[in-house]
Amino acid sequence: MQQVPEDWRRGLVIVAHPDDIEYGAAAAVARWTGQGKDVRYLLVTSGEAGIAGLPPAEAGPLRRAEEIAGAAAVGVTEVEFLDHPDGRVQEGLALRRDLAAAIRRHRPEMVVLFNFGDTWAPGYANSADHRAVGRSALDAISDAGNEWIFPELADLPPWSARWAAVVGPGGTHAVDVSAHLDQARASLSAHRRYLEVLSDEPVADQVAFIVDRATGPKDGFDAAHAVSFELYYFAG
Repeated sequence: MQQVPEDWRRGLVIVAHPDDIEYGAAAAVARWTGQGKDVRYLLVTSGEAGIAGLPPAEAGPLRRAEEIAGAAAVGVTEVEFLDHPDGRVQEGLALRRDLAAAIRRHRPEMVVLFNFGDTWAPGYANSADHRAVGRSALDAISDAGNEWIFPELADLPPWSARWAAVVGPGGTHAVDVSAHLDQARASLSAHRRYLEVLSDEPVADQVAFIVDRATGPKDGFDAAHAVSFELYYFAG
């Protein structure tokens, strides 16, 4: 397993929901902001359908606030929400256009995505929103660099990212996050209301388990704690 390229200055993390980043990539983000990189977050939804018993009109603003706090814990100050409907994100041209526009606005060299495969492991299905957002975002990276695919975006100059790094099974590259676990835990802990509903376990115990699982040793990579990615290359 190779080292993730780090000769870049600006990154954009694109995910479906608040908390997606904190379940996998937050420790890596903390590493990169600690290097002085400009990392930004793009959330396709506000996660308004994610808290049982709490109506979307209340859950959406709460989860947005939790995400902004979680981002701040790892050095991210710019968080954008596209306001697509939580749980009903549709893969396709409309989403690709919105994502291509965002990529042109933020102009990242590195784009970080969340697992968009059909499963997490055999027998464990991935969510429809994760699949739709990740697949559309991967296409949108190319769309953002092509002036003709979405001519209605002509007011935003084309932009070509160099890489996409996808958190999830099948990693090819990794980064050492051993020095950034406390920041990762603080970032996930910001989603307190969501975690309280998700499980009867104390929030601190959930956070410790999730961060430890996400940052455990990776086969073929020399680090006590690492985050792994599948890396895609683009002509930048």
